[in-house]
Amino acid sequence: MIVTAAIMILCVLLDQVTKLAVVEKLAPIGTYPLIKDIFHFTYVENRGAAFGMLADHRWVFMILSTAAIAVMLVWLFLEKPKSWWIRVSAAFVIAGGIGNMIDRVRLGYVVDFIDCRFIDFYVFNVADSFVCIGCGMFLVAAIYMEIMEQKNKKSALSDPAESENAEETDGGSDE
Repeated sequence: MIVTAAIMILCVLLDQVTKLAVVEKLAPIGTYPLIKDIFHFTYVENRGAAFGMLADHRWVFMILSTAAIAVMLVWLFLEKPKSWWIRVSAAFVIAGGIGNMIDRVRLGYVVDFIDCRFIDFYVFNVADSFVCIGCGMFLVAAIYMEIMEQKNKKSALSDPAESENAEETDGGSDE
């Protein structure tokens, strides 16, 4: 679990360092095109939740976010999932939530700056990326575990004698 905690700390640090650089260097100019009309760094103060939602309900969102982060932390450290994939995905989601929560508490808004104009998407930040990647990883793990469970059920139902024979030929005995 030390590695998981280290991943969370590194992700929060990466998020906060990028946001500090953006506030210092990008806020005065507003936007900087890396590839014109495709990929820009654009300074945005997001006063709502993801993609600016709930802008007028900051405290409700902060309470819900704090509760979600706390529940995930408790689950992660009490459950101690065996799968490193699940631990990393949870670490990413938690770290992203913490990174954005730091901004909300410290500034009253979240600093966003990654502007993918080629898909006309919202401006986001490193913490948002960690949350999305972590959720995607978790979803992949859940789908994989469901497929494996269905596969095991199907093989157990298809021919129980075949399963026993496979155990014997694969060295399944304790001799």
